[in-house]
Amino acid sequence: MLRSLFRKWRESRNASLQLDAILAAADPDAPLAERNQWLIELGYWMRRDGSLGSDAEVGDAGTRSYPAHVRLRYLLQVLGRHPDWSDSFARTVRSIVRDNDPTSLFCDTGVASHPGIWSEMADRLQARFLPPPPNRSDMAGLFALLFVDENDAEWVEALDDDLVERLAHALLEDAEAAEEAGDGLRRLRRAREATLTASIQVLVSQVKATGLSQAIRTRLRGRVEDTPFFRLDSAIAALCEEGIAHGDDAFAHRLNYFRALLDGCHAAAHQVYEDLEENGVSVEVVFQIERMKARLARIDLLLNAWVDPSHHGRHAHLIAELIRSTQARRSVGHLMSSSFAQLARKVVERSAESGEHYITRDRKEYRELMRAAAGGGLVTAATVYLKFLIYGLHLDKFVEGFLASLNYAGSFLAIHFAHFTLATKQPAMTGPALAHRLDGAGRPEGREIFVDDTIAMIRSNAAAIFGNLSVVFPVALAVEWLAGKAFGTHLITPAKAIATIESFSILGPTPLYAIFTGVLLWLSSLIAGWADNWFALHRVHDVMAYNRRLRYVLGQRGAMRLADFWKRNLSGITANVSLGFLLGLGPEILSFFGPHMEVRHVTLSTGSVGAAIGVLGFDALRMPALWLAVAGIALMGVLNVAVSFALAFNMALRSREMRRVDRMEVVKAVQKRIIRHPLSLLIPPRNAPGSAPAESPSL
Repeated sequence: MLRSLFRKWRESRNASLQLDAILAAADPDAPLAERNQWLIELGYWMRRDGSLGSDAEVGDAGTRSYPAHVRLRYLLQVLGRHPDWSDSFARTVRSIVRDNDPTSLFCDTGVASHPGIWSEMADRLQARFLPPPPNRSDMAGLFALLFVDENDAEWVEALDDDLVERLAHALLEDAEAAEEAGDGLRRLRRAREATLTASIQVLVSQVKATGLSQAIRTRLRGRVEDTPFFRLDSAIAALCEEGIAHGDDAFAHRLNYFRALLDGCHAAAHQVYEDLEENGVSVEVVFQIERMKARLARIDLLLNAWVDPSHHGRHAHLIAELIRSTQARRSVGHLMSSSFAQLARKVVERSAESGEHYITRDRKEYRELMRAAAGGGLVTAATVYLKFLIYGLHLDKFVEGFLASLNYAGSFLAIHFAHFTLATKQPAMTGPALAHRLDGAGRPEGREIFVDDTIAMIRSNAAAIFGNLSVVFPVALAVEWLAGKAFGTHLITPAKAIATIESFSILGPTPLYAIFTGVLLWLSSLIAGWADNWFALHRVHDVMAYNRRLRYVLGQRGAMRLADFWKRNLSGITANVSLGFLLGLGPEILSFFGPHMEVRHVTLSTGSVGAAIGVLGFDALRMPALWLAVAGIALMGVLNVAVSFALAFNMALRSREMRRVDRMEVVKAVQKRIIRHPLSLLIPPRNAPGSAPAESPSL
């Protein structure tokens, strides 16, 4: 019984009645809900696959294929042979059009109906599971129930003029006979024009309200009365004034003026985006602008259909766009991508600015990076021993994670303010910086720049990792060895040392944990970019610089220096603190709700192995577990870097909506450079590519 019901439920997705049963059920006097359901059933018949006799074409494999509009042509043939069906069909369709309000279809379809992004998201999620009922006099809801296939818009837009004429004739022929001298047709045309003008006026009022709202108005230059939004309603009122024919010069002048105002609204939206790029992105403001742009595009569509009603192609295009908008209205992903794309781009650009500092292009920068990486390794050695101390206390898991977070965050902040570097933080920053170079990778000179930066990025990451590991390993080993020699005891027990080495084995879960750590490294860069955007968006620098109480305590210059400090360091502080807490508490929280996870950071793990060898002595070199751990750490470094870089690079590409370049050409260019100059991966050039060599001093 249940299997039968499930089978019927699955078949009902594309099932429909036969055409003769549908046409026989047409009743213009039926309740609106029944008439709407009748039209929905007709729509399912139109898109259903099945044999229509001589119109079907047999393919090579014996399967039947059908021209795009074969069912519509067949319907018109049947109506032509059965006048009684044709009459009830035409009157039923016209009654449906008459009794369903089209204003919501023209004004609201495809446009966010809620003022905020989160309420709109909740509404779209609800709409995916609760479709509109067919008993409301709402044309927008009827469209949502009628056009459910992703190809419906293309099907409508592909209608040729002959089919449109035949369909219009089938719908209006009896109306012309019923009214004297075609008065019924003129009434329908007047009603259509009135609906279009009313919808345009409604959309204009909504665009004006958005454009003059505080969030948009304060980001525009000039006085309020000089903005195009302020004059929109008077312009559309003059355009729709009675007594002005479409062919008059006055109408053409007013139409051109109204179109110029619409262009001004688009330019104002672009100006708001420029302000957001400069002063920080607000998702709510982007949502309002995107909703306004959708309404401006809808005004253009309706205006074209109103000004030139004889052009059938424009009507088909209008209906197709309404279908696309109806289907996009169901998409939560479309809403998220359109609203969050600019914030993602801003976050990525901040990461790219930071990433430029991590790419070394000459030997001087390379030496500075090695020095900074060595300093980072020295600080990390202290972090390793503090980590052993914290976990040696055997406290509650959450308390251990919190203390470990403080340890990591403090260590990373010390590295930041000492101008040292931690290798695994670089890829999340260098990925967006490298993605920016793809803008010009379609040209030979741009491709050459991209190859230069790719080689420099690989060389810089390798140098940073080598600088970290070349210091953290010997320092951690030396501290443990000296503690044993000087005090006769070790900071960690031999059993803990063996367990530490075994935990890094390449045969265990180390690769999975390293991937997880790479994701955390990337997340910290996102948090840093978001914090920097928030600081700029809310003008926190100015708030602090001009705060009355701060000026009273620190003085005018002191308040300004404090504001400048946070402007320079907020992103770095946020990145390091967030990374510390992600590494310390992240695994504990995730393990509580889901699978067990641990952190595998290449620099910290190398320091831990160094400390373990310091306890076990050189006898550890004969342990197979040690060499499995060495292999695990090597893979760990690759995964830490590769995962965080790939995530950052991919997000940068998506946020910038870059055009596709010939990826194979770019890959071949990088491979060719590596084959021709393999040492460039290790040794930087004396001068940066494209820079002039330094002149020798004159004698």
